[in-house]
Amino acid sequence: MPDWSRRLHHYRFRSVWLLDAPPAVVYAVLGRGESYPRWWPQVREITSIDERCGTARIRSMLPYDLKIVASERVRDPAAGVLEITLRGDVAGWARWTIKPGGGGTRVVYEQEVEVCKPLLRGLALPGRPLFAVNHRLMMRAGRRGLAAWLARG
Repeated sequence: MPDWSRRLHHYRFRSVWLLDAPPAVVYAVLGRGESYPRWWPQVREITSIDERCGTARIRSMLPYDLKIVASERVRDPAAGVLEITLRGDVAGWARWTIKPGGGGTRVVYEQEVEVCKPLLRGLALPGRPLFAVNHRLMMRAGRRGLAAWLARG
């Protein structure tokens, strides 16, 4: 595969969330992937395969679902790190880093993936700006949902 093709289908994302809750509480909530659909509207469905692996169906503003298999790679409460490997419609990894900050908790979400879903690969060039906006909107909704979830206790 030519290098330009890899770059065209490759995405790196980074989001920073400041939350008004203790880091240990935020870590515990983010460590329970099965609860994400309760507070993150775009995470439509999570199905556990075993203790370290599950499937997810995700849909943001664009009219397509992403189906992925997520496998736990790192769970380090002392470092505040949760990391998963992704495969399916996207392949790569995602990581939460949870630290004290701003009077509460500073959460950094990083993701590096290659799009595998044929529809998205075919739309890579014209759709890239929309895919990036779609991801930003999803992350914004996730932060709001998590903040509301944490505020409810």
